[in-house]
Amino acid sequence: MDDMTRTELEAAAFRALVHHLMVQRPDVQNIDLMTMAGFCRNCLSRWYQEAAAEKGIDLTKDAARELVYGMPYADWVAQNQTAADAAKQAAFQKAFAENVGRKD
Repeated sequence: MDDMTRTELEAAAFRALVHHLMVQRPDVQNIDLMTMAGFCRNCLSRWYQEAAAEKGIDLTKDAARELVYGMPYADWVAQNQTAADAAKQAAFQKAFAENVGRKD
């Protein structure tokens, strides 16, 4: 497979993942994604921002989040986020510490 085709397929897979999380499963909370998978929608937006920076493109955190969420982040939170109990918050803190910032 040539590099251009691979890149196009990777981009299509990314778009499918974002669509799945944002349209098909907005009920799945970021805190649960982070705890179970080690990443969440905010991670996707951060990776998007980091990829832009590698290409010399200035993309703010808010702009990257809006690209992933399809709306301002605050609007998404108001429409979809539910409160997390103390156990979920503790599990999230552990998963966040183990996964965010690691460069494997």
